[in-house]
Amino acid sequence: MSSKIKGIAASNGIAIERAYVLVEPDLSFPTGKTVDVDQEISSLHAALKDSEKDLIVIKKNAAESMSDEEAQVFEAHITMVNDPEFIGAIEKQIRGDQVSAAEALSQVADQFIAVFEGMTDNAYMQARAADVKDVRKRVLSHLLGVALPSPSLIDHPSIVVSHDLTPSDTAQVNKAFVKGFVTDIGGRTSHSAIMSRTLEIPAVVGSETATQVIHNGDTVIVDGLHGEVIVSPSAKEVATYQQMKVDYDKQRAEWALLKNADSVSQDGKAFTIGANIGTPKDVEAVTANGGDAVGLMRSEFLYMDSQELPTEEDQFEAYKAVVSKMNGKQVVVRTMDIGGDKKLPYLPLPEEMNPFLGYRAIRISLDRQEIFRTQLRALLRASHFGKLAIMFPMIATVAEFKQAKAIFEEEKAKLVEQGTPVADDIEVGMMMEIPAAAMIADKLAKYADFFSIGTNDLIQYSFAADRGNEHVSYLYQPYNPSLLRLIKRTIDCAHAKGKWVGMCGEMAGDQVAVPLLMGMGLDEFSMSATSILQTRSLMKTLDTQQLTGLVDRALDAEGNEEVKQIVEDFTAVLNK
Repeated sequence: MSSKIKGIAASNGIAIERAYVLVEPDLSFPTGKTVDVDQEISSLHAALKDSEKDLIVIKKNAAESMSDEEAQVFEAHITMVNDPEFIGAIEKQIRGDQVSAAEALSQVADQFIAVFEGMTDNAYMQARAADVKDVRKRVLSHLLGVALPSPSLIDHPSIVVSHDLTPSDTAQVNKAFVKGFVTDIGGRTSHSAIMSRTLEIPAVVGSETATQVIHNGDTVIVDGLHGEVIVSPSAKEVATYQQMKVDYDKQRAEWALLKNADSVSQDGKAFTIGANIGTPKDVEAVTANGGDAVGLMRSEFLYMDSQELPTEEDQFEAYKAVVSKMNGKQVVVRTMDIGGDKKLPYLPLPEEMNPFLGYRAIRISLDRQEIFRTQLRALLRASHFGKLAIMFPMIATVAEFKQAKAIFEEEKAKLVEQGTPVADDIEVGMMMEIPAAAMIADKLAKYADFFSIGTNDLIQYSFAADRGNEHVSYLYQPYNPSLLRLIKRTIDCAHAKGKWVGMCGEMAGDQVAVPLLMGMGLDEFSMSATSILQTRSLMKTLDTQQLTGLVDRALDAEGNEEVKQIVEDFTAVLNK
């Protein structure tokens, strides 16, 4: 008999496959003296050899979807399972204490970890402790005969079921085999949700109970359109969802015809639909989906994929590659947004009670100006090769923006004086993601060339609710009138000063939010590349004159669900 799990529709599509449950196995083991030392050493070497085989496969798959430096992490793991010093220490422990290979491995690994973690003056070596922990877990799994799930080891069509998906998990995903995602936690702005949309893999997140209810090998239907998961479906349910998949694929084919179409409303009002990207290779998806621009290029990848601060030249080449590939279409690059949940092993940050509210983003840039100036010089040089705009993240006050803009002007003047080619039409704007900034949008609009509304953070700051905390996920309310009023105020203040406004949060591609944002006059919508064509199709059905009244009703509503119903009733009438 089938069962249904309700979650959050994170990535559109239908998938029907067997489950691959990605949960941490029990790696506990008995301790004490062993009677056959030679057998334990033999088991150790067999486990090391099996671990090496795993890692070779993982590294190969990772190299296809991750940067070279990220993939090199697995090369370091391969080196470790072959390291004579590491292996010798474990063998010595087995013989000396007459303990099992599992116990000896854990004891030696703990010693290595303690040494690395104790190198407080060397952040790179401190980070190696995590490598030892990973290797210990993998070798231990083979010693205990317990499967250690890994997306890289999936070699047949599957639905990945997990408590959550980390960046390293999704980096190892092979689209040829992984057909859907289901997670216990997360929302539309969680990493797993954003990555599933980027990979165009149907996903349901925030199910709460998926890993408890679904077992390896269960047939599972992932309905990423409605946020439902069917476990052990009947033949009738399978047939129904197979038809839904055919219908959805047909719809996608129709959207694909709009690849080279203009982004205009039914009454002819023009908009810009851009994409959010993380690396230069993501530009391919933008052009494949007919993007009008890159509305957000996250520059963090340059810092997070490196073992040290990226050089000016490294950054220049990356920015140049993106603006060149976009062939004259605008690319908006966000300066370094490190801090919060994004930490660098080589740039120690203070431990904070509330890191999302602490020392991060522009606050680090203004404090560590040598890092900021290097990035600005690279961006300025890259501006010569295409249409580049720059925006500062986490701006809270007019003073912060003016200081950041002044540093930009100083670096620009230096390059021009040196004879370095720099574009003379670089727009400099800011992320609008702090409620305090939205309330002084009229003042900030005097100095910023544009605003880009980062709704992921704006929502969590407005509702005082961590977007990664499943216990308060109900407060992720993109249609709440309080949030809509902040957005409308931002747009109105910018337009009053002749400035344009974009949105680069996930809300920009939300099909319920799009009519409201169009009605408010949002100029640029930037989203996952895979949402561009669907949004362009929706825009063509909407008359902006009619949307003004829709916005008024939404702003006068009492809550998120009421607004959602107002929009759904409005679009239902249009679709009749």
